[in-house]
Amino acid sequence: MPYDAKLDEKLFSKFYEGENDRVVVSVYAYNKGVKKLQISREGMTAEGEPRFAKLGRMTKAEVLGVQPLMQEALTFLD
Repeated sequence: MPYDAKLDEKLFSKFYEGENDRVVVSVYAYNKGVKKLQISREGMTAEGEPRFAKLGRMTKAEVLGVQPLMQEALTFLD
């Protein structure tokens, strides 16, 4: 069964804004299934629009910034 974006429900999404990009913490449930946490990075295009970027490693500031967001996201995983 291929992925269907209409079945992907975003339950929570907040971000930590860094100097050049942001780290997004989200909770999704696909097809009313298990709720899952997603952490992603968004860089900025030359026009200032967010674009997906590989998360990879995080700085201490980023970790400290997303830590409270992850704690808040936990309430949506119940």
